Amino acid sequence: MKTTRESAREASHKDLVGLLTNLLQKNYDAEKGYRKAIEHTKNPELKSFLKNQATQRNHFATELDKRIHMLNEHPKAKAIGSTLGNIHRVWMDFKSSWSKKSDEVILEECLRGEKASLKEYEERINKNKILLTPDIKAMLENHRDKVRETVSEIKKLEDL
Repeated sequence: MKTTRESAREASHKDLVGLLTNLLQKNYDAEKGYRKAIEHTKNPELKSFLKNQATQRNHFATELDKRIHMLNEHPKAKAIGSTLGNIHRVWMDFKSSWSKKSDEVILEECLRGEKASLKEYEERINKNKILLTPDIKAMLENHRDKVRETVSEIKKLEDL
């Protein structure tokens, strides 16, 4: 029989792995979304921006995957993306195919996704302070800050 302390430790471990796995899945979705958006623009500067963002999200996913493995767990998130992420990419395809201003639509959808990602990171960091070790917290804060920068970059691109 487990002690209360052992049960609490197991629950905390499980919660932390779940938190990281959820963010891992979101980053897979974001990476795939950016790669899908690249297909819908002919603008070389926008393609370059989108490619950089896909690469950054892949880097985030790699870091999260590594952390999960360091916790002696195997991520349950799949690189194929979540159902909700797949639906969002189909929606982007549909909107881009019907819009004359597809670059504008792409940026709007990227901004919407990045704002959701920023909110997700902020909530995960703020609501789980007890769970997060200093190194994991620093990693998540770094991701959050880079997502915040991306939101600003997208807004500047929209203004052009």
